[in-house]
Amino acid sequence: MRRWDAQQLARAAGAQLARDAAVAGEGPARATIDSRATGAGALFVGLPGEHADGGGFAGAALTNGAWGVLISREHAEAVLAAAPSGAVLTADDPLEALQRLANAWRHELGAKVIGVTGSTGKTSTKDLLLSLLSPFKLTVASQANFNTEIGLPLQILGAPSGTEVLVLEMGMRGAGQIAELASIAQPDVGVIVSVGPVHLELLGSMEAIAAAKAELIASLAPGATAVVPAGEQLLAPHLRAELQTVSFGAGGDVDYVSQSPTHVEIDAHGERIELELDFEAAHLRQDLLAAVAAARAIGVTPGGQLELELSPGRGQRRVLDGGVTLLDDAYNANPMSMRAALDQLGATETGGRRVAVLGDMLELGPTAETYHREIGRYAGATADILITVGPLAAAMAEEFPAEHHVTANAQAAAALLPGLLQSGDVVLVKASNGVGLKLVCETLTAVTAA
Repeated sequence: MRRWDAQQLARAAGAQLARDAAVAGEGPARATIDSRATGAGALFVGLPGEHADGGGFAGAALTNGAWGVLISREHAEAVLAAAPSGAVLTADDPLEALQRLANAWRHELGAKVIGVTGSTGKTSTKDLLLSLLSPFKLTVASQANFNTEIGLPLQILGAPSGTEVLVLEMGMRGAGQIAELASIAQPDVGVIVSVGPVHLELLGSMEAIAAAKAELIASLAPGATAVVPAGEQLLAPHLRAELQTVSFGAGGDVDYVSQSPTHVEIDAHGERIELELDFEAAHLRQDLLAAVAAARAIGVTPGGQLELELSPGRGQRRVLDGGVTLLDDAYNANPMSMRAALDQLGATETGGRRVAVLGDMLELGPTAETYHREIGRYAGATADILITVGPLAAAMAEEFPAEHHVTANAQAAAALLPGLLQSGDVVLVKASNGVGLKLVCETLTAVTAA
């Protein structure tokens, strides 16, 4: 946004300019909703929250050197008095203004936009797309959990001039949310990686989950590309004749011709693509097909060595100082991703035991116990030891046929695990984010390094 001055920025956001920037003709480089993260080049957006109104921190943001602030009108007088310089923009709804600004910057960039959603695999697919596209195009992809109605526009606004591709992850907690994100991003390519039993507590049925994901398909302009799993009947009612629809996976438009531990050959509509990989996990290789389909949809044919860097907590493999291999998949979980992670655990050869630390899968509604029991049985084929974390996960232990331990919370699991492990063991840590199993990974890493 550097090339936009304060007046242009205000027009794009649908905001009023109460005071111009200190340096005429210069715009901000990024936007933030955290006043502590402000500094030179930052636009602080004061959003009303559950416990506090961010507009109340706007004066401090300007004092810290922010380029300017975007706040509700009620805070304008106090902010103008508290800080002698810095742009001050006001709007009735700062969040709506932030989203409008992001949409305007998306069009100013002229970048191709790929929107990615799915019950599981969306973050991995986003990471794969970044790795595939970066050698060919200046690509910016969603960071951390910037996949909400707040995070997505912040990510767009952080993209520098010259960005050629935006890969935007789109999260969902209920109906209408993907549609909202898509209205901001207006993607050229929409990728639905999977449809599975996630957020059942909120949506009630698999059909409703599919419909919520398919809001991405509904948002696409005629001629755009929808990338969907081959044979996914739940999405069939939502496909549109005026779109280019590309399927991936077994029997789809993009599928494997051959695979080895380090090399794959992919058929993409008759075109052969060869890649050298540094991962073997089956779920990542399935996500790779979706990423290849999306890359081709924007005119990029990937090839050569693919060096994948996964987002934190999404299955990173680390060998710790004590000779223990950690599979850190602690960021989130649902029945589909649990099975995929357990498959990865089962396929990991270290010469030691396989230990699964599995916590509650949240938002599964009245079927939660059934799903947890199923995962316990599934783990029996891939793990030697099971540690459950939380009240829901305790049902897994009742179905697990070998050594198991039941813990109440992440703190208890973190205290128990180091004493159970031996050099050569491999440990999978996975649960819904609310369980807090990041603590287990941090503790294990610290103990082995001591």
